[in-house]
Formats: sequence, structure tokens, C-alpha cells
Amino acid sequence: MNNMIYTIKPEHHGIQDLTQILQEHPEIQFVSFMGVDIGGNGTDEKIPIKLFIKDMAEMLKFGIQTDGSSVELQGIADLNNARVDILPDINCNWFIDYNYENYNSINSLPVGTLKIPSFIIHDGKQVCSRSILKRAIINFKSELMNLIEKNPRISEYYGFKYENVEEIQLTCATELEMWVKTPEQSADFEELHTSQILKEQYWKRTMGTVRTVIEKIMNMLELYDLKPEMAHKEVGGIANKIDAKGRITHVMEQLEIDWRFSSAIQAADNEILVREIIEDQFRHHGLEVLFKAKPIEGVAGNGEHTHLGVALKLKDGKRINLFTPDDIHKDYLSEIGYGALMGLLKNYEVINPIVTATNDAFNRLKPGFEAPVCIVTSLGGTKEAPSRNRSVLVGVIRDVENPNVIRFELRSPNPYSNTYLVIAASYQAMLDGIANVINAGLSCEQLEKEITKSYGDDAVYLEKYREYRSEEDVFERFTEDERSKLYGIAPATVWENLSNLESNKLKQQILKSGDVFTDELINSFKESTLQKWKNELTGRIIHDNIMLLKTFIKLHNEQDHATDLDVVNWERIVYLKTKLMKDSMTKKCIFTKIKTAIHEGHYEIASDLQKQMNEKMSEIRRLYIEYKNNIF
Repeated sequence: MNNMIYTIKPEHHGIQDLTQILQEHPEIQFVSFMGVDIGGNGTDEKIPIKLFIKDMAEMLKFGIQTDGSSVELQGIADLNNARVDILPDINCNWFIDYNYENYNSINSLPVGTLKIPSFIIHDGKQVCSRSILKRAIINFKSELMNLIEKNPRISEYYGFKYENVEEIQLTCATELEMWVKTPEQSADFEELHTSQILKEQYWKRTMGTVRTVIEKIMNMLELYDLKPEMAHKEVGGIANKIDAKGRITHVMEQLEIDWRFSSAIQAADNEILVREIIEDQFRHHGLEVLFKAKPIEGVAGNGEHTHLGVALKLKDGKRINLFTPDDIHKDYLSEIGYGALMGLLKNYEVINPIVTATNDAFNRLKPGFEAPVCIVTSLGGTKEAPSRNRSVLVGVIRDVENPNVIRFELRSPNPYSNTYLVIAASYQAMLDGIANVINAGLSCEQLEKEITKSYGDDAVYLEKYREYRSEEDVFERFTEDERSKLYGIAPATVWENLSNLESNKLKQQILKSGDVFTDELINSFKESTLQKWKNELTGRIIHDNIMLLKTFIKLHNEQDHATDLDVVNWERIVYLKTKLMKDSMTKKCIFTKIKTAIHEGHYEIASDLQKQMNEKMSEIRRLYIEYKNNIF
């Protein structure tokens, strides 16, 4: 195993180096060009290594041709024009994906596939998620350099000369949460809920198979040079069940795994690799991994907090965090830092549809679960006290003892958010804020006042009838109506989110700046997201709800000493079940109404009905638990 390689760095992507590496490692038997479509899905194909070596020069220059009608490029790679080219990216790390269930006969090592992150090209244009992020990076760096050049006070503030700047660096990282469970087994909801309320599992010691797999995963991340930082239990889960022979028979735990930040596009590539490693390792040990935003109703969901930073690298090697103020005891952020934070908050209505693009994602974003549904930030009670407010959308990570760590934590993404597009949209929004505050020439003191503004106060950049900062838990401090007034009404369905994207034409221009997101790509994303919303709602969610409702059966009779509470609860349950799933000759149930509305293209009606469905399903779950617990 010591002879295995796990990454091939950009400096070794030349034909001569590559040929030598592949000939020295016969266990690497395939090549896969990984393009990433608008839905965030990585393509995977098996090209024999002999063919790749033979045609390497041509493949590295022109890529490979394939049919794009089966990937998520709606409105772009249609059936009448489906050909796409997948062009390898020679400027990022390439990974070796090993199959530990298949071994090479020459050296008995696992068979490996060289995975090359790539761009998808259609009609001569790069149309994939990776290319959107690539353009966002180029646009951000170029525009910020222009702003620095035109405003000498910025370089004076940080103490450098413009001509000594080597590059702008965008640093990103994601935190990956997941549920791990024994396949085809489920835990009692009340036990899970109680364990979460008591925080019995949070940061607890892992045991048995879960501990073994986590340790293997962390070691593998080290082999891939991803620099793992931490793995731990999250708040969800229950203690493992053990049989008479001491074997663990039931696993239901929530975990989090973190690794070191990287450049923006490399961070997104790394996440795909990490997710595959996690899935492979747990599956190999007989456990199932759930990356859904809300795998289990009523208990903690899976987040994927996304960290965003901006730094300046000088020709002498010095690195300057552009969010850090010159005196961290005097100011929370620098001028650029305030601008970036304001840009994220002001333009979040057009970022949110990208972050929250699935029905499952909205199941997680509910008040009461530390859900970041309000467009608000927290800077900290004082300059010396970092913010610990977990109810905000954007956290400001800062440390007075280590000023260079200052960055933003976008708390709304989940493991199925398209990280490439989330990062791209975020930097586009941040650039808009930076440009506006720099051109306005406001001091850090003035910028702090602006982001702390009250509802109705005039502002230079932020919106007048909004607030953007809270140092309190917004769910405890404000009512739902107050939150909607101060921070805007949070969308509750995929359709509402897409409608916000469509209606915010001015903010949509922020995404299009520098041709990062084009009309064609935005429309493709909207069409793809809309199709998944419709198909999942009518083909899966309603079906699953029907199956669940059929399990809610009457448990009492006259001989069971039923109380009036039992009778009232059961009558309410029957009423809700009827409203949801039972048609009559004159009235249609909510499920039927949803299907009809979607079939007829009345998506706003379907969205409103979906909200009614969700409310009634939550009520009936709660009622049935109460009813069941009250029966002898």
C-alpha cells in the first residue's frame, strides 16, 4: 500500500510526467473526466488507461465528446443538439479513486481510476458549474485589483504598494454533516428527539464500527493531502444497540467531518472527493450515509456551512487578509470586509435559490433548529468577544489573538447544495458590496453604523426597510411577523425561491456581472430546479406521505378506557387524513389538488398547497405521537 499514489499535482500534468507515473503504477487502470453539471452532479466514465496514454496529447488538449442530454443542462444540451465536450482542467489537483473491492493482478493493489476534474463545453461555450465558478474567480480578482489600483487609500490602509501585489486569493472550506445508520433500520422518533434536546450525543466519543470508519476516513483524507482537521459527533443520534454477543446491531448517529480550506474551485472539487470517500468507507462496513438536509423529520438536519475568505499575496510572500482591520480592537472588519458582508446580505435573495434548491432543503430551514432563515448577521457583542450567535445567516469568524483567521461562514447550505454555484454566487454578491462601499468612501466606523442600522433608517448601500445585524437569537427575540418585517419573508418552497430569483431582476444582474452567470445558464438552473421540484413533489413526497398516513391507525376501543383526549385527538387525526389524502365526489384532497395544479402549470397554487400539506403533516405527526402515548 505504501507504493500507492493518491493525487497528481498540476506540476506533473505534462505528458512526459504523466506517462511515467501511469506506467509506474499499473494499478491505475482507468481515467475519468469529471465534469460537473448545473445540478452539481459529477460525471463519471471509465476510459482504459492504455487508450488514455496512447491519445493523451489529444485528450488533454481537446477532451472527449459525449452525449449531454442525460446530464442537468436543461435548455442547453437538448436532444436536437446534445453533444458536449468534457475538457480536463490541468490547473487543479487530480485524484486517484481506488476500488477496494477489485485488485490489480500485477501488484495486488486496488484498481484505481484517475479522476480529472473537467469543464463541460457546449457549442464552444463552457456551461458547467466548474466553469461558472472559474469565471467568478477571474471576475472577482480582476475587479478587486482594479478597485485597489484606482483607490490608493486601500493599499495605504494595509501598508503595501500596488505594484508589489502578486495575486488575490479566494479561500474556501465546507463543513460536511451526515447521518450514519444501519440500513433498513430506524430509531424511535421520541428517543431521537429527547436525546437531541438533552445533547446526549454532541461531541461524545464514537465507538465500534463508526469509530473505526471515521479513523479510516481521516487517514485517507491525509493521504489525499486534504489536511483533515476534525471529525466528531453532532447533536443528533442515539446510543448504539448491542446484542447478547457484544456486537453493535443498530447505528443511528449524526457526524461532522472538516478539512482544511483551499482555493475556491479546489475546495468544491475536494468536497466531491470527500463525500465519495465517506460513502465508500461506511458502505464497505455495512452502514448507510444520509447527506439529505433533513433525513429525519423533527430532529437535527445536515448543514454544510461554507466559509469564504479573501486575501492578498505580495511578491515577497507576505499574505494579507483583506477582511482584517488595521486595529482589530477598534473595528470588527476592514472596509473591504464590511463591503463583502453587506453584499452577501443585500443580494441573498438571488443566492438563496441556488443554496436552497430542493424540497428537502426547506425541511431543514425551520425555526427552532438553529436554522438560518433570516437574512441577518452577528458581529459580536464587543470587538474582543467573537460572535457565537447560531441563529444568523452569515457568521463572522474572528479572533483578536489571530486576526488573519477572519472570514465569513454562510450557514444555510446543505450537503446537496451545489457548492460550485454557491461559492460563485457568494463572491459575485460580495464583489458588488465591496465595489459600492469603496466607491462611497465610507470609514469602518460609518460602515459598522450602516450594517447596524434600524428598520427605516436611510443607508448608503443597504436597503432602507431592512435590518441586518442582531446579537440576540432572532427566534427568541422576535415573533415571526417581526422577523418577516425586519429581515424579509423567508421563502417556504422551491417555487417561492425561484420566484424571488425571477422577480429580483436588478439583483440578478449581480450574478451576471462579468458574464459569470449568463441568461442561458440561469434559465437552465431554473428549469432543472423546477423539474426536480415538480417531479419529486408529485412522484415521491405525496406517495411517501400517503404511506405514512396509512400507518396512523386507530388504537383504542370502548374496552380500552379511552379518555376524551383520545377521542378528540383521533377525530382530529381522521379529519387531517381526510383533508390530505381522501377525495369525495364533490371535493378533492390536498394531494390531488397539488397534482392537478402542477399538471396544469399553476405552480403558485401548487406551492401554496404544498405549504398547507407540510403544516398538516407536521400537526398530524405531533398529534399521533400524543395519541399513541396516551393509549394503554
